[in-house]
Amino acid sequence: MARLLYRLGFGAHRRRLVVVLLWLLVLGGTAFGAVTLSGPTSGSFSIPGQESTTALDKISDEFGAGGGATARVVVQAPDGQQVTSPENAAKLAGLVQELSTLPGVTSATNPLDPRAPTVNADQDVAYSTVTYEAAVGEVTEAQRTALFDATRHVSGLTVEATGEATQAPPHVGGPAEVIGVVIALLVLAVTYGSLVLAGMNLLTASVGVGIGALGVTIATGFMDLQSTTPILAAMLGLAVGIDYALFIINRYRQELRRGRDVGDAIGTAVGTAGSAVVTAGLTVVIALAGLAVVGIPFLTQMGVAAALTIVVAVLVAVTLVPAVLGYLGRRVLPRKERDAPAGDVVGAEPREGGFFGGWIGAVTRNRVVALLLAVLGLGAIAVPVLSMETTLVAAPPADSSQARAERLLADGFGEGFNGPLVVLFEGDDAAATAASTVGTIQGAGDIALVTPPVPNADGTAAMLTVIPRSGPATQATEQLVTDLRERLADVDGATTYVTGATAVSVDVAVALDEAMPIYLALVVGLALVLLVLVFRSILVPLVGVLGFLLTIGASLGATVAVFQWGWLADAVNLDGTGPLLSLTPILMVGILFGLAMDYQIFLVSRMHEAHHHGKPPLAAIHTGFRQAAPVVVAAALIMFSVFAGFVPAGEGPMKSIAFALAIGILFDAFVVRMVLVPAALALLGEKAWWLPKWLRRLPTLDVEGAALEEDRGELVDAGR
Repeated sequence: MARLLYRLGFGAHRRRLVVVLLWLLVLGGTAFGAVTLSGPTSGSFSIPGQESTTALDKISDEFGAGGGATARVVVQAPDGQQVTSPENAAKLAGLVQELSTLPGVTSATNPLDPRAPTVNADQDVAYSTVTYEAAVGEVTEAQRTALFDATRHVSGLTVEATGEATQAPPHVGGPAEVIGVVIALLVLAVTYGSLVLAGMNLLTASVGVGIGALGVTIATGFMDLQSTTPILAAMLGLAVGIDYALFIINRYRQELRRGRDVGDAIGTAVGTAGSAVVTAGLTVVIALAGLAVVGIPFLTQMGVAAALTIVVAVLVAVTLVPAVLGYLGRRVLPRKERDAPAGDVVGAEPREGGFFGGWIGAVTRNRVVALLLAVLGLGAIAVPVLSMETTLVAAPPADSSQARAERLLADGFGEGFNGPLVVLFEGDDAAATAASTVGTIQGAGDIALVTPPVPNADGTAAMLTVIPRSGPATQATEQLVTDLRERLADVDGATTYVTGATAVSVDVAVALDEAMPIYLALVVGLALVLLVLVFRSILVPLVGVLGFLLTIGASLGATVAVFQWGWLADAVNLDGTGPLLSLTPILMVGILFGLAMDYQIFLVSRMHEAHHHGKPPLAAIHTGFRQAAPVVVAAALIMFSVFAGFVPAGEGPMKSIAFALAIGILFDAFVVRMVLVPAALALLGEKAWWLPKWLRRLPTLDVEGAALEEDRGELVDAGR
């Protein structure tokens, strides 16, 4: 692989104009496609074949439900008054009239309609259901703005709006995200000592993430993608794109300092660091694409979309980056180093002392203490995982109109009103069967109200609504779903289904719990095989994977402490606490595993290279650490900055996911890879590089570029 990548890097340098133009053409093409072909994204999570999803499909077919997006406009009378009083009723009628004439609205119900009133028992809270012509996810920003403006025009009444039609799709590119990118740029500038080179790194990464994210946007025109998918792809693509370019540029500068000419240095950088980039990228792709095996369509889409963005980032790193380096030539070095005699430039080899020399010296001298502190520290941070709660029912921001509307509904109609459950009956006399089971349903407990059954046109189906006493994201309501299904499993004369937002959340959680062991076994197994091929060792990959498990535990524990318990909530601009998104654990495993193996490969491959060249184990650890640690630290800080930039202004589940990824990167890079791994390797000594005889026949992945030294003259001549 090193020889092939050497030729690729050298060729990109020789034909740099063609390479740059081709990438710009691809970027322009995807931008045009995104503008002309993109479609709406979905904010709902469901799994085909699950009871709750099947029921929703049947209700749509048999009752004609579905169609346009809806909103609830909630009205509360002043203290001591009722919305049914003549004065307030007139105001309410005027509001309904205005709502019905808003852009895109097909109808707005009257809460005081005697045929279907929507007023609470105290008559101080009522709501109107506003239906749009556009489907869910297709309501425009202008239409949402008009709706919220209408709620502010009613004097004397408290008016708020909630519902699917009021939810704007999450966006990328806010001020907080820009701050993260600026911090990444500053880290690059300090690392390189050049703002121009830092800008070039960021620019090439932006081309890759632009193509990847725009490609995902194009896909929304042909399939139903989750609203978080483009953000996840952009966040990952930008982070790894910057890091992968950093690794190659750093190696290119080292090769120039060793006296190589520009073309040979570029080829060598792509053949060595580029091999590590390809291998590391492959581990990320395996981890993300592996989400497909769990059999959950929306999770598969998220994983594949993010994996394709990683593939683009790798291709940019091994083609566009060397092409741009060809234009910069020796200008990537500080001015005082450019004119130094070939091979006489300071910095070609790592210094014995310095910060990183002192760091690795302290870790290896106190290897037992360092290992214990790392394990116990991460283990302590992981303790909150034991109380982790997950759900798919996301609460709106605390200071939003949606949150205030839901609070008014909960106060007026009960906590469970915002998360009703629907029971569907199918059979020859479904309505009668449903009516006969009302007592059985009420016996489940935690139920505030059971509505009379509503039959379909031919009487073969009926549905009734169950209003729980507890809110939609509570354990009590989730348990109610399970209890109802057990009680209705043996109903004579009908097939029953329980659905609703909480029921969907329960079904997805069960599917994720069942899929997690399979996913872990597949991803960890494939990555272990890959790392064995890279390091020619059994114990080094095992140490890396065990360290990753500590990373996952600690990052999930910290996320639970902040987002569920409320610790340091102000630091992340948290509106309110609550359960984590059900997808968070499995997404974190997929993403952090790939990124953790990135750092394992970049750091330990330099140690392996030094050991391969004859250094004893401890000296190899010191040499490899001093060579790789500075760039790994810079890469981790950059990735942390990019992920952390999505936290303060993050929307919905992306805030907690971005936080978990950011804190996970810190734990993995600075505790696991820079303390735990070198301490463990120092304890193992020569045994760390042991490989059983029966595995020595396996092919070798040459990520250090050892073969380049043997064939350098031939490769340089062929390139020229």
